[in-house]
Amino acid sequence: MVPSTSITMAYNVIIRFCGSFSNTLLSSERMPAEQIWKGVTSVSNAGKKRGRGKGVGKKMAKNLNRGQVIGFGKANIVWPGLNAPIFRGREIVQREQLPEDKERFEKILKMRDEMGTYRPLRLSPLERGWSGTKMPGRSIGPPDPIGEGKHFDGFDTKVLEMKTVFNMKGNLGRTRRMSVFVVTGNKNGLAGFALGKAVDVYHDFFCQFGKVKLFVQKKPEGYGLVCHRAVKTVCEVLGIKDLYAKVEGSTNLQHIVMAFFHGLLKQKTYQQIAEEKGLHVVEICKEAHNFPKVLASPTNCLTKDEVDPTEMDFNQHVLDGKVRLQKKKFPKFYTLLPSYQKHLKHIRLQLRVEYGEVRSFLADKYPECVAPKFQKKVDSEIS
Repeated sequence: MVPSTSITMAYNVIIRFCGSFSNTLLSSERMPAEQIWKGVTSVSNAGKKRGRGKGVGKKMAKNLNRGQVIGFGKANIVWPGLNAPIFRGREIVQREQLPEDKERFEKILKMRDEMGTYRPLRLSPLERGWSGTKMPGRSIGPPDPIGEGKHFDGFDTKVLEMKTVFNMKGNLGRTRRMSVFVVTGNKNGLAGFALGKAVDVYHDFFCQFGKVKLFVQKKPEGYGLVCHRAVKTVCEVLGIKDLYAKVEGSTNLQHIVMAFFHGLLKQKTYQQIAEEKGLHVVEICKEAHNFPKVLASPTNCLTKDEVDPTEMDFNQHVLDGKVRLQKKKFPKFYTLLPSYQKHLKHIRLQLRVEYGEVRSFLADKYPECVAPKFQKKVDSEIS
């Protein structure tokens, strides 16, 4: 017969073991998987000195959370606000039961088997954005259709800005949201964020939004888009191919895009400007040998006595009296060196010996590409 003291001691050992085991289970529920695996596979410092634990550093199980996404399960259901947007265009998305995805389980198993062999997404150079594989500058396709009859075929949407915004709340703590700024257009004059119809820029314009000052200049065909990358992206979806834009002040991306759209909407046709000023709108360019070309004429033209000379400047009228800041261009440092002047003198002498005059390599195709010939002034004799 076992003494009562031995039974009591054994009972106390069992109680202590169960209590410690339950505490271990409770503590393990609060620990992440990394710490739990470390407690199983790790070796003490004394054991490491003796050479133990060399082959137990790897985990012996797969990550069962891989492939599990909230809102996507065995029952293929559309949950607005969870795995689908609440609004699609102007319609409210309703909860919907979709057909069963029979390949879902096989995809999850394949994803778990490929654990540790993840490679970053590789895109072709034409699909990349401003900064490699990041979203700003990338195309995401046409907008969602509105109802059954309104589709946006031929439209292209590009992301201008995508960032994470944190906001501290008193009851929810630090909340996290995604901020995305996009522009869409059909490359034929129709674009949004707002509604703008301008296949080409009519004239130079100035627009200010917040602390952003934007000067836009119309350029001839073949010039290209020399401007801020956000303005360049908007021009691509609008269909504008030749333009120069200078940003002064703040570089807030959203304000730059808003200023550009406001400037496009603020533009006036040549006929509207002619009617407003009561003057002819005339274009004079060097390509036409400074021959004047009438672009628009008013219904009632002002007489010479009624015209104010200060209102004759077209650029000042369309730029609202603003002048773009132009930095002074200093000559290259080497052009002031005596050695460079000696080099130019040698080139001029060589051209005179070979061609008889100082000329360009384009002189055969363009005869006007020659140095001007100066003649010494001869004082006329007074008879």
